[in-house]
Parts: sequence; C-alpha cells; structure tokens
Amino acid sequence: MIKAVTLLICLLVQSSLFAQDNLSALIPFPNKIVQKDMQRKFTIAEGTYIELSSDSLSFEAEYLQKMLRERMGVTLSIKKGPAKNGKAIKLEITPSIKGREHYVLNISDRGISVTGATRGAVFYGITTLDQILLGDIINTKQRRVSALLIEDQPRIASRMLMLDPARHFLPIDDVKLFVAQMAKYKYNVLQLHLTDDQGWRIEIKKYPMLTDIGARRNPKGGMKGPDNGFYTQEQLRDLVRYAADRNVEIIPEIDIPGHTSAIIAAYPQLGCKHTDTLTKVIGKNMNLMLCASNDAVYEMYKNIIGELAAVFPSKQIHLGGDESVIEENWAKCDRCQSLKKRLNYEKDSSLMNYFFGKMLSFVREEGKLPLLWCELDNIRLPASKYLFSYPKDATLISWRNDLTPKCIELTRQSGNPLILAPGEFTYFDYPQYTNDLPEENNWGMPITTLKKVYAFDPGYGLSEQDQAHIVGVCGTLWGEAIKDINRAFYMTYPRALALAEAGWTNMEHRSWDSFRDRMYSNLSYLLKAGVSFRVPFELAQKEGNRDGVAHGLFENIGHMIGATAKTGTDLLNALMEPVYVASEVNPVEEAEKRREKKRENLDQSQGIGR
Repeated sequence: MIKAVTLLICLLVQSSLFAQDNLSALIPFPNKIVQKDMQRKFTIAEGTYIELSSDSLSFEAEYLQKMLRERMGVTLSIKKGPAKNGKAIKLEITPSIKGREHYVLNISDRGISVTGATRGAVFYGITTLDQILLGDIINTKQRRVSALLIEDQPRIASRMLMLDPARHFLPIDDVKLFVAQMAKYKYNVLQLHLTDDQGWRIEIKKYPMLTDIGARRNPKGGMKGPDNGFYTQEQLRDLVRYAADRNVEIIPEIDIPGHTSAIIAAYPQLGCKHTDTLTKVIGKNMNLMLCASNDAVYEMYKNIIGELAAVFPSKQIHLGGDESVIEENWAKCDRCQSLKKRLNYEKDSSLMNYFFGKMLSFVREEGKLPLLWCELDNIRLPASKYLFSYPKDATLISWRNDLTPKCIELTRQSGNPLILAPGEFTYFDYPQYTNDLPEENNWGMPITTLKKVYAFDPGYGLSEQDQAHIVGVCGTLWGEAIKDINRAFYMTYPRALALAEAGWTNMEHRSWDSFRDRMYSNLSYLLKAGVSFRVPFELAQKEGNRDGVAHGLFENIGHMIGATAKTGTDLLNALMEPVYVASEVNPVEEAEKRREKKRENLDQSQGIGR
C-alpha cells in the first residue's frame, strides 16, 4: 500500500519539482516558440481587463475570464473595443492569418494578445495560455505571466476522438464533460458511434420504434444507461452548440450494412429473407446485415439520413461499412443473389458497390460528404486492394492492425482523403498495461501503452507529398466494456495527451522525455477536474534509474516540507507531522529565490552569461 501511495505522490508532485516554467505543461507542444526576457512579466492587477474585438468572441472572453478566476483568483471585466486606461488581455480575430486554427499568443510586460483567423484559433490561444499558467506555478500564484511569443498551428487538420454510446449509453451531460476535456488538448472532432448491434441511440421522429425497441437492451433497466437510453434530437442539437463553442465538430456515425441488429430487431423486414425466423436479441452479436436487395431499406435510410443531417451541421456523415459478414447474409439470401446476377457481379462483396451507391447518394442530397471505415480484401496482411470501390468523395478511416500503411498507399493512388485510427496505436479500448482493464470483453487485446501511442507518426516517415492526403488522426474508444464516463476517461487519459501531440506537433518538435515531464502538471489538473485517468505508475518504475530517481524525489519533497526523507516510508511519516512556517517568511518568494539560484548554477555550468 505504501509503495502504491508513494508512486502516486511521485507522479503528481514531479511537475512542481522538475518543471516550473512557462513551457512545462504545454500539451500539445507548440510548433513555434520565441522565449523573451524571462525577467519581463505581465502582472494582472487592478484595472486589468479582457478586451475583445467583436461580440463573436463573447464565449472565448467568458472562458478566459473563468480560467483566470480559477488559476489566479481574480475576476477581470470584459470590454468590447480598446479602452483608454489599464492593461488588457486582447482577443482578436485577424482574417489575414493563414490557417483556420493558426493562433498567435504574444505576452509582454505591457499586456497579452491572442489573435487568430477564427474563433477556434483564438480559443486555442486561450487554452495554451491556460497551460502556461498551469505549469508556471510560482508566477501564476503572484498573478504574473512571463514574456513569451507562440505562433502555432496544427500538423494534422482533424484531430478526433470517438465515443461509442451505442454499446453502453452515456448520458448527454457526460458526453459534454468529455468534450470539455478533449477541447483543452486541441482535439477538434468528436465522432459519435450512435448505432450498433447493442443499441440505437438517436431519436428518429419518422420511426419511433428505433428507440422504443432499439434503445432498450435491458427490459429491467432504466433509460439513463448503461444498457438503455437514447438522445433526443434537441439534446444532440444542444450538444452540437456546446461543442462548437469549444471548436469541436460532432460527426455522427450510423453503422451499415452490418452492426445492425438493433434496427433489424425493431424492423425485422429490413434483414435478408433467410434471417426472418431468427429471434433478434439486441446486444447479441448475431452478424446480421441489412438486405442489399430490399427497397424498403433504402427508403428508410433516406429518411433517417435526412433527419440526421438536420441535427448535425457537420459536413460529413459516417456510415460505417466495416465488419460486414457477407458470407452469412448476402451470400445466403436468394434476393441478394438474384441482384448479384442481374448486376453481373462475380463476388458477393461487390454488392457493397450497389448498396453504398444508393446510400451515399442520400448523403450527397443533404449536402454532406461520406466517411467510411477502410476495408481491404483481407483483414490482415497480405492485403492488396479495397474490398469494394470507394468513391473519391469518401473520406476513409484506416483501423485494422498493421493495415494502415497499405491504406495509405491505396488512398494515395485512388485520391481519397484518409484519417488514421490504427488499432496498434490509437485504439483506446485496448489495455494500457499488463493485466490492466478491460476485465471483460477482452478477446486477447494487444497492449497499447502510453509510450507506444506517443511514438505514433501520422506520416509514417513518408515524404510530404506522399502523406499530403492524410487529413486526420482518431483515438477510438469502443464501448463493449465501457459502461460509464469514468471508465471512458480511464481508458482515454493519459493516452489522449500523447495522441493530441502526435496530431498537432511536427515531428522535429516532439520528444518523449519532454512530453513525459510536461504530462505531470496535466495529470494534476485532471485529478482536480475529477477526471478518472489511469495513473501511469510504470513510468516511475521503469524510466531511468528507478532507485536514484525515487530517492532524489523523496529528498526534494522532504526539503519542501522541512524533513529528511530518503524513502517512501520516510516521506509518508514526514507528511503526517505538523509543519510550521514562520510568519515573516513568504514561501512563494523563497521558492522563487531557489529557482533563480538553480538557473544561475545551470548557466554557469553551461558557460552562459546573463
């Protein structure tokens, strides 16, 4: 028990011991930083205010106001346009800045400015400022911010996380909480997996049985999860607005033609004829598919897609297209086989061309573009071509273990945009450590450690030209074993911090050692925010000289509390003793003096003059 507690202490206090400066909590790390004279600081004092260039930045100004109140204990007034007196934190949209998420954060002793081409860019400048205050603890407590210039924009356009409330329903407020945290790390897309064998989670007004039957997996359970529940269209519109304020786009996914037991349970006539006599059980993987030859399927989905498009303003709708068990459905269906013969297809899988030809036309009629999971002619290597012909306006998502390089090659040749969600790097439902969660529905999942996620290069070492069609990265969180938001957070963080940096930061600015040190302040923040992340205790056990690091850590903590501590037991005993500080000593000033002394010693050792 003592060992476990001391490891937790190590991880959470490490930021205050080894990283107390204005760069020490930046995740993802910016792509361009200009350090100014560290002695020049902007002090937030009486009369300081938040200045916004237009009313369109009202949310960003209020977000900044709340952030400063939490970090510094001060509430600044918000004013539109320049004021004659006082020092300001200025928020401004500057259309001349190239790049939709390109922001400039400029801190001097005269003030702070955050500018960007869009509201989202300005929001990202504010989140970076928040992390500056988080890391630079001593200055923040004195309401000071060191001079700094950051000019930053992402490497990858779409940085996505995926939630799966179809398997286990997550109440709408929990999804909002998830959005709020991902936005802090500059994720800009949440993919919502709304339908699957285990449930249909979106209200479709024209077809109420989809939720009357399809959203109720457990007859004895209530409608607030984990087995039962669905989102009304108004709830989802509210979620879309909430996310948009934080520069997060919501992309809905309704999976077809497989993963459709829930809708077929509600409307059995949509399945292939030979499955009519099967008892449909929601939640059981029955390998059912929509019938490719049934006109009622297409009529119904035309209406469903129409309602979906009216709820979600995103330019994209995800229609799945993965893991269809064609040999158990279309290959045994007399109607589908007649259609195959009429179309002169040789393979049953070719019916996917007919099926999606119709379905994607409904997406286009709504002014949207399709997203599909990338399926190849084999589920593992060797694979050589697509399962069926994807239209060029479809963005594909690679996902199967080890097949992403082939997907990159094929999409480059076919001209399809590609989002990367390789199972070996970004499947966050996989365990993070040996014998770690999930404890159920674990089919022998590979272990995806924090360090492995950080090693992910979205460009796979290819030339700039050969990776130009890669438009996104996605961390997926399949929900078979995720029954509530606490488990979702546990599986997501801290791995989502690593993926955030992989998607945003250019490879030349990335370093595992740097990321690891910057992570600790963020883990402390997540703990205070009530986010049930997994503590990466293995870093304290395996990184570097375990004993030397631990002993040095205990000695430093002991010094902070005025005790001698060389082991975890010493430290715990010391923490239980009362600590008295003389009233004339300012601990913040003393810590500042110690930090300056360390800097002087470091400069002298490196031959740097001041």
